[in-house]
Amino acid sequence: MTDNHDETAGMSEAELARHSEKMAKKKQAREKIMATKTDEKGLVIVHTGKGKGKSTAGFGMIFRHIAHGKPCAVVQFIKGAMVTGERDLIEAHFADLCQFFTLGEGFTWETQDRVRDVAMAQKAWEKAKELIRDERNSMVLLDEINIALRYDYIDIREVVDFLKTEKPYMTHVVLTGRNAKEELIEIADLATEMELLKHPFRSGIKAQQGVEY
Repeated sequence: MTDNHDETAGMSEAELARHSEKMAKKKQAREKIMATKTDEKGLVIVHTGKGKGKSTAGFGMIFRHIAHGKPCAVVQFIKGAMVTGERDLIEAHFADLCQFFTLGEGFTWETQDRVRDVAMAQKAWEKAKELIRDERNSMVLLDEINIALRYDYIDIREVVDFLKTEKPYMTHVVLTGRNAKEELIEIADLATEMELLKHPFRSGIKAQQGVEY
């Protein structure tokens, strides 16, 4: 990583002066922009795409909430009984701040039972609505809900309508999973697509503790 010293090494005094003037103008412009950003609101945040890091990004926000002492909650729609470091850590040390519900029974290709998958997804969505309506929760993470929406286990219209009409104004809702529906991205305040460049699975490397779970 290049630091400011590396960037200015070997520059003449005149060049250094121009650099300082340029940075000062950038700072002023940035401060002017930031001065206009005074509003706060609960955000609808979508992490999607084929690349890794969607759930990781969501849990990063959850841990930020925990660090600030803000009550929050997690609903996992797909991962089922699989042991994860995030769940173990939260349940062991932060259960007073973060409610954690794992209501999926595994990935859809593992259960091979659509009726059961739909029932579990609906149960998870009902719990999600309950947690979002509770204004004590500053953030609710709906982990892998986009997969349930992709397979129409949950009606996207119901989810969009709920987020638009019933989500408390200051509550953040984070929705993760690949193939996010366009209707969801349209109402999101923040939407990020993780792009896949390389993946160790393609080289024969399995999911590893501390990286994937």
